[in-house]
Amino acid sequence: MTTDPVSERRGYGDDGLEADDLQPDPIAQLQAWLHHAGTSDQGVEASAMTLATVDREGRPAARTVLLRRIKNGRLYFYTSYGSRKARHLDDNANVALLFRWANPARQVEILGSAVRATAAESDAYFASRPRGSQLGAHASPQSAPIESRRVLDERLADIEAMVGTGEVPRPDGWGGYVVTPRRFEFWQGRDDRLHDRFVYEFERGAWRISRLAP
Repeated sequence: MTTDPVSERRGYGDDGLEADDLQPDPIAQLQAWLHHAGTSDQGVEASAMTLATVDREGRPAARTVLLRRIKNGRLYFYTSYGSRKARHLDDNANVALLFRWANPARQVEILGSAVRATAAESDAYFASRPRGSQLGAHASPQSAPIESRRVLDERLADIEAMVGTGEVPRPDGWGGYVVTPRRFEFWQGRDDRLHDRFVYEFERGAWRISRLAP
């Protein structure tokens, strides 16, 4: 087995992407690709997206989060408001999102800005989560150092004992973010690295679509 990534090559196929294949609304196009990814064998969760943020010093960070809602042209994800990503967003609302799927080779990059969801929106989503995930949101001081896994397990046991069989309330420090996109780029891989790329940019009240060189 090779350990040299430079020597690893794969073909992307020749399923091209043309302007006529695209929806005029980038959200509709994103939903179409999400649907395809969710109904094909991707090897990853179709709604997983890389979220890139920067801190107040301009230092970047990236991590994977899950897209959980699309409403009125905006994208929702949820997290602890005490996390590193939340601290970054408190200082700089600009974000980049990246979806990547393997079959076919596709990417969607989205640039935009994020604000906290309303308490009602966060409550509604939290209530829909599995009970274990609800309890875990209380047990984990996300991004804070902990001594060991045992500490986390003990915190979870304490929360379970306190809540019992009752309803698990949403933690005050946990909720959603709403991303308002301003730019989309749809990329589809092709052989010989002559990939297809299309960008949507919002200008004068409408989305303008342009093809980019690979």
